[in-house]
Amino acid sequence: MRFNDLLQAQEIDPAAVLVLRHRPHEPTLRKVLPWFAAEKPEVFNAYQQTQGPKLEKVMQSMAGSGYVASFLGQTSGFALFIGLYAIRGSRELTFDQYWKIPAYLELNTHGLQGWRERRDGTQWWFDLALTPFYEQWRGKLIVTWPPPERSWWRRAHRNTIPISAVLEESALRPQMPDWRDIVLTWNELQVLPSSWRTALAHWRGIYYIVDATDGKGYVGSAYGDDNLLGRWTNYADRGHGGNVQLRSREPENFRFSILERLSPDMESADVIRREASWKQRIGTRVPNGLNEN
Repeated sequence: MRFNDLLQAQEIDPAAVLVLRHRPHEPTLRKVLPWFAAEKPEVFNAYQQTQGPKLEKVMQSMAGSGYVASFLGQTSGFALFIGLYAIRGSRELTFDQYWKIPAYLELNTHGLQGWRERRDGTQWWFDLALTPFYEQWRGKLIVTWPPPERSWWRRAHRNTIPISAVLEESALRPQMPDWRDIVLTWNELQVLPSSWRTALAHWRGIYYIVDATDGKGYVGSAYGDDNLLGRWTNYADRGHGGNVQLRSREPENFRFSILERLSPDMESADVIRREASWKQRIGTRVPNGLNEN
């Protein structure tokens, strides 16, 4: 079966469909774009609502009658279905108008280059509306992407795009790595998949924050309400979590990891003792590190 078969089964002419395989060249954005698709679909949609000049021109010709079939390129040679969007219209944005849209500012914190090359002129923005087309397969339908892979957008009717698989669970919510392998940036804390947040809320533990600019670290402990999630959410909201030595530093440079996962019913006094032990062993107290006590 081919993707065009699905379109025709819903009485959609493949000639009216553009197929896009998103794979940002910015590494950080490539990592979190599936999270946006699952958790913040309006931010994901913003990513595809402006395009380069060539695709922009094609989309303008299809406004009001065409569609964008949106996919993610997570694995070489394949693409994961996100949704079919109707191209309802378009309008021009100035440079300043573009960078005042909250979704582009949020994408920018994750590495989006966006409209930087030129400050004059305008950029076309497309009103893309998600349709119910095979909504039960969003994040589950995988197609084989025809070569060459660098051709990231196609006209559906001119290409054969075989269906490779339909997963039981959505691939947009990746399985959480082993706690020993977790390394998150401050910006990533703000868009964690819901399943990850649930796990972190159950875990007490000793965490480590390192400033990537100079390698100085901070050891902290998490217990009580929402455990690790509660502490890291505090950092996500405030940047410094109330810690004096972190206030003067840029949170965008912080990396968060877990030194030790503890029992969810461990007494708080025991957790604090484990925290003191890690501070001593790693040497994170001032002046070598960022712990003041």
